[in-house]
Amino acid sequence: MSLAKQHFFITGTDTEIGKTFVTSALLLGLAQQGLSTVGMKPIAAGAELLDGVWHNEDVESLIAAASVKVEQQLVVPYLFHTACAPHIAAQRENAQIELPPILRSYGRLCELADVVLVEGVGGFCVPLSAQLSAQMGAQMSTESVAQLTTVDLAQALALPVIMVVGMRLGCINHALLTAQAIAASGLKLHAWVANTVDAEMAYFDENVQALSQHIAAPCLGVIPRIPQLALQTRAQGALAYLDLNFLK
Repeated sequence: MSLAKQHFFITGTDTEIGKTFVTSALLLGLAQQGLSTVGMKPIAAGAELLDGVWHNEDVESLIAAASVKVEQQLVVPYLFHTACAPHIAAQRENAQIELPPILRSYGRLCELADVVLVEGVGGFCVPLSAQLSAQMGAQMSTESVAQLTTVDLAQALALPVIMVVGMRLGCINHALLTAQAIAASGLKLHAWVANTVDAEMAYFDENVQALSQHIAAPCLGVIPRIPQLALQTRAQGALAYLDLNFLK
């Protein structure tokens, strides 16, 4: 099957494990193969106000790596200023995350590019919204009940999933649980990437081998710890470790 007009959902085993880094590298690499590419991060939390415009490093990396340049609103329909869990950020800013605006933006991006890479937020099961419900009884109390999660978002997009595994102690459990959650959602785990978070991780190769034996999807590559340069520079450097043929 040709790679043209294939789109993917990028998830991770945790937060801060390199989803944006890997997504940016994939966007750059696929563009070098002659495909038009665009990235999307439907929900981002944590922004800095510069010259009257809110900026998020992850979003700007995706925009810079894409070969198709689009307005920021299409890339990130929900940009929250507070750096915290998305449902908390939405509550703090009196907003409600809903799927229709995300799906509309995604549909528009699909019209503009051969490949759309949609990056999730945090891990695969992160709540996106919560509803306060009153408990019956003499003394009324409230509890937060999750109503919408990243799983719902991924299912609504109905895309094959690429999982970024943050290579550090505990990654095998995190990766296998994430793979199980993806399968339980009815989605296909298309491939995974091992991204080095802890450069001093003990038995690194043995951990990669264990993951390969237990994950029923091909590994696109094992990315070493790349020096803390600009995100775009590191993403370009990661291409040497990624086999994009697995996306075909």
